[in-house]
This record gives sequence, C-alpha cells and structure tokens, in this order.
Amino acid sequence: MTVYNFSAGPATLPDKVIKEIQNNLLSINESGMSILEISHRSKDFVQILEDAKKDLKDLMQIPDNYKILFFQGGGSGQFAAAPMNLANKHQKIALLDSGYWAKKAEKEAMNLGFKVDQIKSGIDSKYYQLPQINQTYLTGEYDYLHMTVNNTIEGTAYHEIPQLNVPIVGDMSSNFLAQEYNVSDFGMIFAGAQKNVGPAGVTIVIVREDLIDQVKAIPSILNYKLFIEKDSMYNTSPVFPIYACGLVLKWLKNDIGGIKEMEKINRKKATMLYEYLDQSKLFNNYVNKNDRSLTNVTFTTNDDELNQLFVKQAEQKGLKNLKGHRSIGGMRASLYNAMPIEGVKALIKFLQKFENEYTKGEIKSEEY
Repeated sequence: MTVYNFSAGPATLPDKVIKEIQNNLLSINESGMSILEISHRSKDFVQILEDAKKDLKDLMQIPDNYKILFFQGGGSGQFAAAPMNLANKHQKIALLDSGYWAKKAEKEAMNLGFKVDQIKSGIDSKYYQLPQINQTYLTGEYDYLHMTVNNTIEGTAYHEIPQLNVPIVGDMSSNFLAQEYNVSDFGMIFAGAQKNVGPAGVTIVIVREDLIDQVKAIPSILNYKLFIEKDSMYNTSPVFPIYACGLVLKWLKNDIGGIKEMEKINRKKATMLYEYLDQSKLFNNYVNKNDRSLTNVTFTTNDDELNQLFVKQAEQKGLKNLKGHRSIGGMRASLYNAMPIEGVKALIKFLQKFENEYTKGEIKSEEY
C-alpha cells in the first residue's frame, strides 16, 4: 500500500532526498563519519552550510543586503527573537491577526514587554477571510508589522504583500519556497524547516542588514548580530537538519527547476482539491477563495463524528495525518512541495468514494 503523508509538520520529504540521506548516513563525503556525528566546525559541515546559503539565495533571489541565518528553537523561537532584535526604537509592533499563529506571536511579544497593536483582525469572519492592510493604516511609530504569510491551521495565505512604510516581518513557515515572493517586500522572513525544507530542528531567518543593531540584554542564542558575526555557528549548529535542508534545496533547484516551477505544481495540486471540494455535497471549505492557501487545505463535513470516521478510514487507505488542528477540528490536507500529485489524486478518489457511500446510506450512524 502506498502511503501519502498529509501532515502539517513534520511533513513529507522528497523520496530522492531520503534515499540520499540513507546512502550517505554511514559516511559523509567518504569521511568515514556519519553526518550525525561530524563537528559543526569541520570542513565538511562548513561546506554544507555555505552550499545551503548559496542555493537558498539563488532560489529566492535574495539581495546582497540580506543575511541568511540558521537558528534552533523553531518558528516559535522567532516570536521572541524578532521583537528583541528589531523592535528597539519604539518597542511597538503592528500585527495582522490572521489566526492561531499570529495570536501566538502577539502573546510572546507582549510577554516580553513590547506593545502590540492589532491593526486588523479576521476574527469576525472566523478567520476564513484574511485581514487586509494598506499604507494608510501604519505610521512610523511602529518598528515593524508582523504578518503570518500562510496560516497553516486556518488554510489561508497572503498571495500579495502590501507595500508599507514600516518593515514587514513575515512568518513564512508553512509556505516557504512553495510560491514566489519578493524578498525585498520584507524586512525579515523566518520559517521553521519542518514543512517544506527539511526535518524539525532548524529555523531559517532572512533579515535585512540595516534593521540589525547591537542590542543589549538579549539572550545570545537569539541575537541576530551575533549569529551574523559567527556565521550561524555561535553554538553547536543543528548539523543534520541543515544537511537535510541543503539536499532539499538542491532538489528544488536542480530537479524541480526553482520556486516558479514549484509554484506551478503546487497550484495544480491545490486547484484539483479545491475544485472537488467546491462541488461536493458533503465536504466543505469555507475559506474566501482569494485567500486560500496552496499548501494547507482545510475541509469538513460539519459533523464531528463523521469527520473522525473519514480520518480513520483514510488512514487505513494510506492517506495519513488528515485530522485538522485541535483548535478548529475538521480535516486538513497539507500539500507541501514534496507531496506528489499522485497523493492528491488518491485523496480526491477517496473523498469521492466516501461521499458516494454516505449519499447512498452505506455509511451507517452506528459506524461512528
């Protein structure tokens, strides 16, 4: 039975990358040492790190005045690091409340003593529609605007980035490298690797140099200036996750043909699934069509017990991790870069089967 992993993260990785990791696990670059045991100061790892930065810069066309950093602590760690590094002039942050992760970022910044203003919120639409903003909403009193570019839980995404007179900090954890964005539209981008880039354990930060000052009273492990000076090796780097990310970047660059080609594939996958959901009499997606995510597709039958049965039966057919986030329930299919189009076709086929059986009364209430 073929298994397709629709998990929101840690998520599916390209088969080619997993096989390459397997083939080289006992000895990296004929060193006689595993990637799991080499030093972060070794020549092998320094080359791995430099290659990853170069490939990422090429893929995203990152301007020379931006720095690429690799941190531990996940995207949640950057909820603290971003304000401590960037909100030094006014200690005041603007935020678009687009759902669960935006609220997490807001809470973390406020816990650290920063003032956070929700400029707009999508709560009135139950986060099915994204809050929008233009330059008239912001003044220079804010150090930056925090934006969750793709909302993993709610299934929404900003496909266009507003032009503002304050820097934008973009949490791009769940659609990083999945569609094209102009890095220059952001003051900073951060992304946990475990969605589209590699295994959990490393977070990528892309930050504009002029935003970074020498700050005081900040933990060294979160200090952007220090990590620039130490080339992301202030402490022991997450060697294996960075190595795996490097392989994924090469796969995306050399096998797929770059982010533009990857976005075409992702749009095709997402369109297929949304088209089925839009015509379905059983399954529903309530997200505003212009705000739909390419990478996280949410849907529901509006019956919790029926949802549970669907997830259970899908699991038995090799369609794994379709349960929605505990905060909103329902189902969620994460169509990250490494999800093949065959996986989406298999999911649609099972959706059709389940709906047909339900319509015919072949799914009985006592089954769930």
